[in-house]
Amino acid sequence: MTYDVGNIFAKILRAEIPCKKVLEDDWGFAFHDIAPKAPLHVLMIPKGPYTDSQDFYQNATPDEITGFGRFVAKVIGALNVKEDGYRLLSNCGLNGGQEVPHYHIHLFAGKPLGPMLATSVTAA
Repeated sequence: MTYDVGNIFAKILRAEIPCKKVLEDDWGFAFHDIAPKAPLHVLMIPKGPYTDSQDFYQNATPDEITGFGRFVAKVIGALNVKEDGYRLLSNCGLNGGQEVPHYHIHLFAGKPLGPMLATSVTAA
C-alpha cells in the first residue's frame, strides 16, 4: 500500500483539519477520537508517512521507532491511566479493521474494557 498524503491523519498533522489535541512532540501526535469507543479514546500517530505497523517497524529509522515508543509512554503518563488500566490497539489492513491508512495506535481507558474480541473465533 502506498502512503496517501491526503488521508485524514496526514491532514490533521498539517493542521488542515482541527482536532482535540492531547499531546505532540517531534515524533508523534495524539488526539481524541471523534467517535470514541470508550470514555477515553485517544489516537496516537507517528509524524512520518507510514501506512501501518509493518511499514513503520520495517521502514522507520531507529530514532523514529524509539521516539514514537517514548511518545506513547508520554501520552499514557499525561492521561494518568496506568493505575486503572488501558488498552492499546493497532488495526492493520482490511481484515484488521484499519480505516485510515496512516499507522496509528488507539488508547482506550476509563472503564472495564471486557474481552479483547467481541465474539469468539473457531479454529479452521
